[in-house]
Amino acid sequence: MINFQYTRASDVADAIRLIASDPMAKFIAGGTNLLDLMKEDVERPTRLVDITRLPLTKVEETAEGGLRIGALVPNSDLAWHPLVVERYPMLGSAILAGASAQLRNMASTGGNLMQRTRCFYFYDTTTPCNKRAPGSGCSAINGINRISAILGTSEACIATHPSDMCVALAVLEAKIHVTGPAGERVIPLADFHRLPGDTPQRDTLLNADEIITAVELPAQGFSKNYTYLKIRDRLSYAFALVSVAVGLEMDGETIRKARFALGGVAHKPWRNPEAEAVLNGQVARPDTFMRAADIVLREAKGFAHNAFKIELARRAMVRALTQAARATPQSQSNKKVA
Repeated sequence: MINFQYTRASDVADAIRLIASDPMAKFIAGGTNLLDLMKEDVERPTRLVDITRLPLTKVEETAEGGLRIGALVPNSDLAWHPLVVERYPMLGSAILAGASAQLRNMASTGGNLMQRTRCFYFYDTTTPCNKRAPGSGCSAINGINRISAILGTSEACIATHPSDMCVALAVLEAKIHVTGPAGERVIPLADFHRLPGDTPQRDTLLNADEIITAVELPAQGFSKNYTYLKIRDRLSYAFALVSVAVGLEMDGETIRKARFALGGVAHKPWRNPEAEAVLNGQVARPDTFMRAADIVLREAKGFAHNAFKIELARRAMVRALTQAARATPQSQSNKKVA
């Protein structure tokens, strides 16, 4: 690991000042992703700005009936927070599906949002990677691409976003509160993560001199008809090959409103409003779900080792929508698919 300076920020303003003064500096909270990247020589910050003492650890109700989650709330605390368990169980389920208990204890809400996209070649500094070295090429396109994306890819990058939490946040239409030298702003979760295009080195819209302060959830939490289904190579700690978060409003067997998002298939959590609209007003049946899945996967593109993900995603969507419609969400303690 490289040498670096270490500084502890005293408040949010101090954190912004420290990060803005050094273009090679990085914030560190739990460090569950950054330290791995530093050990692999992928990230080489000149300074680490410790933000663990900042007052961003509360989960509070908003005046609009939603929830404001501080950026430093640990993933474990958030998953089991009484308000999340009661009103946003999909979010808790997604968090519990990710990582190990030890990592969830350390990982923060803001850090989870900022995870770097996953790819074997991004972590292998001996190979070309446009995310590490723009213009060097994408080794995954003609390499081992089993875990790579099937949607929203570009000639520059086919990496996938690794977060489980963010897939649920996409369905909940969360908003990300950030602040920097220019002041505060709010970024919809749908816009926060980027598709690779020709600039895959930038994963999010967060500027280098900004810090995430909170995640805001609206009042609607889909507390009854929901699920988070994660398909992976092994049932213990593993990233998703395909995951699906679903939230439904039901009127008997009829879907009044549908939202769903996929993980493990793109550079960001993947929603398709057209596919969601197809479900609205329809009876919850497998053929209805299949039509929605076909719309989502209409432009899916498989590569040598991951073409199986297209059919896997189709079946996972149908299964997840069925679970949500029946109000039988996937258990994260017994991972056998319900």
